[in-house]
Amino acid sequence: MNQPLAYVHPGAKIAKNVVIEPFTTIHNNVTIGDGTWIGSNVTIMEGARIGKNCNIFPGAVISAVPQDLKFQDEETTADIGDNVTIREYVTVNRGTVDRGKTVIGDNCLIMAYCHIAHDCIVGDHCIFSNNSTLAGHCTVGDYVILAGMTAVHQFCMIGSHAFVTGGSLVRKDVPPFVKAAREPLSYVGINSIGLRRRGFSPEKIKEIQGIYRLLFQKNHNTSQASSIIEAEMEATPERDEILEFIKNAKRGIMKGYLSNS
Repeated sequence: MNQPLAYVHPGAKIAKNVVIEPFTTIHNNVTIGDGTWIGSNVTIMEGARIGKNCNIFPGAVISAVPQDLKFQDEETTADIGDNVTIREYVTVNRGTVDRGKTVIGDNCLIMAYCHIAHDCIVGDHCIFSNNSTLAGHCTVGDYVILAGMTAVHQFCMIGSHAFVTGGSLVRKDVPPFVKAAREPLSYVGINSIGLRRRGFSPEKIKEIQGIYRLLFQKNHNTSQASSIIEAEMEATPERDEILEFIKNAKRGIMKGYLSNS
């Protein structure tokens, strides 16, 4: 249902049961799936691909051109999955030639004033609290929580099930299953509460704790710890995910636990 005060370009592909509120502008080359609600004063620009049953609140701008001086108006997209809630004044830029798209997975909650820059890939079931910001080319796994006012440096990776505390500056890669806090950003334990909520058994949580004890609390460097983990820890999907993340961490991983002294 399109309000008469909304503008929808004739080239946009809008499912029949999408609700578009007044004063919203939807440009050409946009796709919006069934059951999605678009609030008033939203701007959805060329290249947006929005899934089913999404809610996009007033003031959001989706698929604006990248804030990248190298961008040459190449044809790229901003892909948003199903069941995603995007709150007020969120900005999501479309991709560049590097990845060709910016992606937000299914079942995500992106709270007010967040920014997701060009070529970011965000997994499923993520929660970004107010004013969190991803610079360009970041990769975020599934079930990641960024608390309010977290700022992530370009090209950083954050592994699945990680929790980053509010006001953090993420300059290094954050491995999966951990809690990250302090300045500079450091390992402060595994995300045991989140893991329990998602059905991880006590035995599995203990296994993950053992891996990170070797990595962050035994005075090994990253290469030494990775070799010990691979040699001494039973091969499991979680162990292999951690080792693969470390192997691919081009910016290096965050620091280990720091004492309060």
